Amino acid sequence: MKLNMAEEEDYMSDSFINVQEDVRPGLPMLRQIREARRKEEKQQEANLKNRQKSLKEEEQERRDIGLKNALGSENKGFALLKKMGYKSGQALGRSGDGIVEPIPLNVKTGKSGIGHEALLKRKAEEKLESYRRKIHMKNQAEEKAAEQFRMRLKNKQDEMKLEGDLRRSQRACQQLDTQKNIQVPREAWYWLRPEEETEEEKEEKEQDEDEYESDDLTVLEKLQILTNYLREEHLYCIWCGTAYEDKEDLSSNCPGPTSADHD
Repeated sequence: MKLNMAEEEDYMSDSFINVQEDVRPGLPMLRQIREARRKEEKQQEANLKNRQKSLKEEEQERRDIGLKNALGSENKGFALLKKMGYKSGQALGRSGDGIVEPIPLNVKTGKSGIGHEALLKRKAEEKLESYRRKIHMKNQAEEKAAEQFRMRLKNKQDEMKLEGDLRRSQRACQQLDTQKNIQVPREAWYWLRPEEETEEEKEEKEQDEDEYESDDLTVLEKLQILTNYLREEHLYCIWCGTAYEDKEDLSSNCPGPTSADHD
């Protein structure tokens, strides 16, 4: 029993608390090799990328240098031109009106087909033109709406002015007819409607108005009829505010039978 207890290790002993790393030979070396290989692969990938980039740059530089240098006698095409009488810097053509510089070289770097860039450019222009047409149509619609609003406002103001002139004419007609002992107006609407009326008078005037309203006269037509009546019967102009002595006095001193004549 004592032997078994001696063989069992204490869980609080140093062998359990101070656990040491495995220092067997060979394990750290494997880790270092793997790390070195990983770094080498990364370096190779970086070098490959740099090499591809540098090749493109070198190709571009060589192309730029070649385009900057003029053709020499070693070029077969240039040699043939010289045999035909061409001189360096001279324009092409028999009359010398051709090009002087060679046709520029446009290097295509993308993967799209020939004509794709022109197609994209045309579509972009069509889209821009469509947008401009929409903006133009929108501006025209807004201008038209604003013009219609101004016309409605002007028409409303003109209508209110005509109604005001008609009331003035009715008031003047009633006063002048009364001065001449005219008890009944020539037409019911020649005079203003009184504010206080009996039921019988209301019914009679409604019948008279119904009979006359069947003619569908506008405010302007009523104003023209009534002002002509005032000028002929009473020698009176509502815009001058004057009753003239005779027709000759009216025609010589009154600008005219309409409001526009008095502006």
